[in-house]
Amino acid sequence: MSFSLILLAAGESRRLNSTLPKPFIKIGEKTILEHSLIKFSKINQIKKIIVVINKKHKKYLKNIEFKNFVTVVGAETRQKSTFNALKYIKNNRIKNQKVLIHDSARPNFSEKLIRRIIKNSKKKSVVPRIAVYDALKQSVDNKFFLNQKREDFFYTQTPQCFDFNKIFKLHSKNKYLYKDDDLSLLPSLKEVKFINGEKNNFKITNQEDLLMLKNFMNIKTRVGIGFDVHRLVPKRKLFLGGLKIKSHLGTLGHSDGDPVLHSIIDSILGACRMGDIGQMFSDKNKKFKNIRSTILLRNVMDQIKSKGFYIKNLDINIIVQTPKIKKYKDRMINNISKLCKISNDQINIKGKTTEKLGVIGKEKAVACEVISYVIKYD
Repeated sequence: MSFSLILLAAGESRRLNSTLPKPFIKIGEKTILEHSLIKFSKINQIKKIIVVINKKHKKYLKNIEFKNFVTVVGAETRQKSTFNALKYIKNNRIKNQKVLIHDSARPNFSEKLIRRIIKNSKKKSVVPRIAVYDALKQSVDNKFFLNQKREDFFYTQTPQCFDFNKIFKLHSKNKYLYKDDDLSLLPSLKEVKFINGEKNNFKITNQEDLLMLKNFMNIKTRVGIGFDVHRLVPKRKLFLGGLKIKSHLGTLGHSDGDPVLHSIIDSILGACRMGDIGQMFSDKNKKFKNIRSTILLRNVMDQIKSKGFYIKNLDINIIVQTPKIKKYKDRMINNISKLCKISNDQINIKGKTTEKLGVIGKEKAVACEVISYVIKYD
């Protein structure tokens, strides 16, 4: 069974009182929108992701690293925004039997919840719900209150799952019956399979919710150290931070001998507990002979991101007598930021000498040490 996902992110976020639209606020190193996108992308049954955005917020999409989705412009109401996405699916003849509809303001759901929804969706629409445990009272004309049976009430959550053709027809014919979510369009609750929702899957509405989300998100932080040193010899090229540096001496190594990128790789692998550069790219393997270290770093970045790791910060010391690192620092930072897919302000480079002491001071070697700060989303 195949599914499409409609991810609603077109609201104005007025109650949040934020300068940034809600979907594009960062929690850790990822936006609220990306937290949902990353989880849904791991579900094989979901073949198409449609993100409904506010046309005024298009400029923020360039900061979204995850690209495996299409966008549809929303409208002034949630119902119209959802219907725009349903029409996109219909008009583009996207083959699917079911559709999941989710609010991007609920980024703290689990993959287990999505899989339970899919598992229960063969015969009925599926909606997660949460029971009400607090006492419920209803005020009457501000004079007195009535006690209500809390057993008769529950909260609904998203994602909600529907047969595509059925929900499309309901949106087409009954849009004025729409209340708060797509469940309100169904003519009978007999058509719905309710499953247990998740308390952590709350909706971000105001600043208090945003603070609670930061506390709930399971974000682990790790630190790694990397060090590398290479001999300087004639008839070799000098690469530092992925840049080719004009020099009469170059680094001796199995690859291109870039001590900066090698130290970054070792530091990241150490933080992620994934071994070291020698284990991953052995100098006994001919395919790594003279290989550019930029290729090795890109490979490592792909591997750590597949495991949910992201770089928060890199602090780099380049220890060399000559050339002077100050001359190349900005270009190195630009290059490393592109390789690691992080911003320039997450990278710091310092050039150090040994005051002409030892092999480095005598221009016979160049070394580098890196401390990396890495975060992991679970």
